[in-house]
Amino acid sequence: MSDAKNEIGVAVLGLGNVGSQVVRIIEESASDLAARIGAPLKVRGIGVRRVDTDRGVPADLLTDNIEELVSRDDVDIVVEVMGPVEPARKAILAALEQGKSVVTANKALMAASAGELAAAAESAHVDLYFEAAVAGAIPVIRPLTQSLAGDTVVRVAGIVNGTTNYILSEMDSTGADYASALADAGALGYAEADPTADVEGFDAAAKAAILASIAFHTRVTSDDVYREGMTKVSAADFASARALGCTIKLLAICERITDNEGQERVSARVYPALVPLEHPLASVNGAFNAVVVEAEAAGRLMFYGQGAGGAPTASAVLGDLVMAARNRVQGGRGPRESKYAKLPIAPIGLIPTRYYVNMNVADRPGVLSAVAAEFSKREVSIAEVRQEGMVDEGGQRCGARIVVVTHQATDAALSETVAALADLDVVQDINSVLRLEGTTE
Repeated sequence: MSDAKNEIGVAVLGLGNVGSQVVRIIEESASDLAARIGAPLKVRGIGVRRVDTDRGVPADLLTDNIEELVSRDDVDIVVEVMGPVEPARKAILAALEQGKSVVTANKALMAASAGELAAAAESAHVDLYFEAAVAGAIPVIRPLTQSLAGDTVVRVAGIVNGTTNYILSEMDSTGADYASALADAGALGYAEADPTADVEGFDAAAKAAILASIAFHTRVTSDDVYREGMTKVSAADFASARALGCTIKLLAICERITDNEGQERVSARVYPALVPLEHPLASVNGAFNAVVVEAEAAGRLMFYGQGAGGAPTASAVLGDLVMAARNRVQGGRGPRESKYAKLPIAPIGLIPTRYYVNMNVADRPGVLSAVAAEFSKREVSIAEVRQEGMVDEGGQRCGARIVVVTHQATDAALSETVAALADLDVVQDINSVLRLEGTTE
């Protein structure tokens, strides 16, 4: 223990939206937290990139010497909420190697270096907690590592990025195009000045890597996650989705699959997809997140709530901090990394999914049969076809639009089909290709 009063010394790295909320809650709920833990928490210092006395905390707590702070003898637990991958990785490794437990909300770091950090924690016999790295305040990591530890998880799918969900929800409810919905998200503070990490799926891919690693006892990194962004989703796609009884969501999907030879593999992927309106994820709107876990014995479980923001994320951080502090008081440890399965990663080409293909074609006899023939050649079964005429600004017919919905097919077969369709003289444009999730027809 750090001193005669048996206080648990805490170093907080980062004083942004999350860090400031963490410090506030520790101070305002001191007596309650002490009762839950069995010892008081004491903030020993706050690491920042630039010391500024006007930060709303006592100036003597602030330091830009992160290395010195995490090395202090009176620090028992390091809370990292500063990001990005570096210098956070270096600071966390230093803390772990010196016997400090660590709580982090750094999804990019955990997706890239979870194995390295877990090994350091194991070697030092300390805790590494990261509930806040996925879906903010929504408890997902702990149910997977503890509540479902005796079950077999087969699938984890969810909406794990509030920015993209807000944009897609606005496009669905108002008919706005992508650019307008993105501008609204920026004005409301949901989208960063540079939204690339969100709208191109990088943020969701990092979270998918973390979820897949835990759910399937296999180390999965961001590089293992297949990723597509949602910038090409159009108002026309939403109109077609509504006609099919669906909406469109950016999904993170982690799945245990078995190939034709009986080999189990892990699939982790992020992309925009049509979701049937009766599916529980279809009703998750605005900046909210939701994760659906499917396990062999437990069945389907859904976790829903605020996926981002200073206070919600701080709630998850404090939950981890209390667990780590209790372990310090009681002499125990939290769950270790579970990687016994070591399942190989399935390439996207092997993954069976249903598809939606929207294309502009010439308006003449035989076009539909020519299109259907390309699907048939690659054994991609068509479930539904919608065709409508198109007119130009003068009201003259200028072609037709065909929407094809398939039964399940592999990504490789569908990709070959789309490439062949693009080469047909009768096909003018392939407007969009989206997957259809939430159904196995």
